[in-house]
Amino acid sequence: MEIIELITESLQTLIRNKLRTGLAILGIVIGIGSVIALISLGEATQRSVQDQIQALGSNLLTVSPGSQSSGAVRGAAGGGTTLTYEDAKAIMSSADVTTVHNVSPQLSKRAQLTASSNNTNTQVIGVTEAYPSVNSISVESGSFITNQDVLGMTKVVVLGPTTAATLFPDGSDPVGQTIRINKNAFRVVGVTVSKGGSGFANRDDVAFVPLTTAQKQLFGSNYLSNISISAKSAEVMTDAQNQVGYLLLARHKISTPAKADFSIISQSDILSTASQTTGSFTALLSGVAAISLIVGGIGIMNIMLVTVNERTREIGLRKALGAKKRIIILQFLIEAIMLTFVGGVIGIVLGVGFSYVYSLLSQTLFIISPYAVLLAFVVSAGIGILFGWYPASRAANLQPIEALRYE
Repeated sequence: MEIIELITESLQTLIRNKLRTGLAILGIVIGIGSVIALISLGEATQRSVQDQIQALGSNLLTVSPGSQSSGAVRGAAGGGTTLTYEDAKAIMSSADVTTVHNVSPQLSKRAQLTASSNNTNTQVIGVTEAYPSVNSISVESGSFITNQDVLGMTKVVVLGPTTAATLFPDGSDPVGQTIRINKNAFRVVGVTVSKGGSGFANRDDVAFVPLTTAQKQLFGSNYLSNISISAKSAEVMTDAQNQVGYLLLARHKISTPAKADFSIISQSDILSTASQTTGSFTALLSGVAAISLIVGGIGIMNIMLVTVNERTREIGLRKALGAKKRIIILQFLIEAIMLTFVGGVIGIVLGVGFSYVYSLLSQTLFIISPYAVLLAFVVSAGIGILFGWYPASRAANLQPIEALRYE
């Protein structure tokens, strides 16, 4: 029997049993669709995290206060009080530190901001004029904090776009207007360009004030939350870490790095950790979705076994008329592969469609991996062969006389 005839006959058999065929396909559709959608979601999340980290600034080092633990980054980042403004000045001016381009000391705390009847609780960051350069931000309107503002402890503030929209919902220009931070009057001098983010990681929901103003007038703190440092190039990041580290050890009179009361991490460290975490998350989601594929494959095997039992007399008649064993196997394999192939195609379409709709509703990236689509095709075909082989082999091994006697 020609292969075309086998395919035609298999197709007719599947069409005659529409409900059973649909139920068999459903398991594969759910499995393939889940794999496509979850891999897409995982890769979009990973890309988003990477973009957010890289947007913080290139060649960026972050010095955070607090004790270290045996060569690893210590816990409770920024929770100590061991860094000072003088440390930041020393890093910038030291002759022993030759790989640093700029230094941005920061004191960050949450505070209540009000403007007329509008208010918000947001992150207020005390900064110097170096902050935009080190952290790769720019001003959309007005100006940023200047060195004169820091020296004079002036009460000026630069708003992130989300904070500005919250305090001035009528769309009026915030620049030149007065707001209150913890009941202290501040004049708005600028609004930054949007950087994106959400929740506590929203870099648009912030307010910047001069570092000295934050320390002396707002929060009464002499320490820093962290020190951001831009290295001269990516090639000297390790040298910059070492130079800054040994300088701070000497300033803090600490004899060994194991006892350091600060930690220094680079953007590449954060990016690597975040990529590993989101990659593991994607793999976990894909593993969960793969269980649906196994269940769908078992469903197809059960359907094919039922089909073999129903067609036992037909199989016996064919074998009595001389049909070879491989023809019987091939016919049932073609039926199983058709089920999984159609289910795979529908699953891919639904998976891509779900990912696209989700990206529109959540305003996230829409990423479909060609690898995931190819994997879906391969897996769907593989399931058809794997779970279709046993029923096909069982049908081919039936004895003609026993099959003809089957009721």
